[in-house]
Amino acid sequence: MSAPDKTELFIVQLSTIERSLALYVMTLVPRPQDAEDILQQSKLVMWRCFDQFQQGTNFGAWARKIAFHQVLTYRKRQKKSQLQVSDEFLEIIAAEAESNDDVLEVQRQLLTQCMTKLDPEHRQILNLRYHEGEEIEAIAAETNKTEGAVYRLLSRIRKNLHDCVTRSLKKVDAYEPEAS
Repeated sequence: MSAPDKTELFIVQLSTIERSLALYVMTLVPRPQDAEDILQQSKLVMWRCFDQFQQGTNFGAWARKIAFHQVLTYRKRQKKSQLQVSDEFLEIIAAEAESNDDVLEVQRQLLTQCMTKLDPEHRQILNLRYHEGEEIEAIAAETNKTEGAVYRLLSRIRKNLHDCVTRSLKKVDAYEPEAS
């Protein structure tokens, strides 16, 4: 594999799981600064070991395994810390976080589907608030609404999205075979 191909492939793979990997590490480490350091170290290790990753297998699982080992390394260096939990407990938390990752991905996909059903004006307001990070005052000015009207509209939109995702989840659950 040539260097540009490898680099591009790594970046594409990493970008698809980067947010969930960050959340995973943050569930395992009490301090956000430490989680950020561990995440950066994990990415370095992933890049160095990317030749060992077997294409076609689960990149997210591979990345979480590397991150988990980086958390264990961090914990060994932090033995002086007052708050220590056993490695077994940490493994349970890691497994729970990993299983939640699949659920969150399904919910994210359903939310995306529900958002396509929204009125374009409502999508615009959501985009301004949550993607662009606009303040309520700016959204009110841009949409010729009062601040109170924007707050109420956002509340209704969030409720409608929540209801849509909940209904969609029930449909998904109805189609999945029950575990024995």
